[in-house]
Amino acid sequence: MVIWMTDGWPLYESRLKGKLHVISKRYTQRIERHNLNLEAAPGTAGTEVAVVTQNRWSCMTKSSGII
Repeated sequence: MVIWMTDGWPLYESRLKGKLHVISKRYTQRIERHNLNLEAAPGTAGTEVAVVTQNRWSCMTKSSGII
């Protein structure tokens, strides 16, 4: 399930017609804090991406029978 949370810009309303669309600023602070933490710690962001990539490769190779 995808919930689109946007501000009240009319273009969003026309593009998201028929989808679960909520006009709200409820999670704005949480999202901004998360983005700021990613920018503030550039060394850890690369590490997280490498770990996720490695895990995905590992899962792909196991499921396809390569390993």
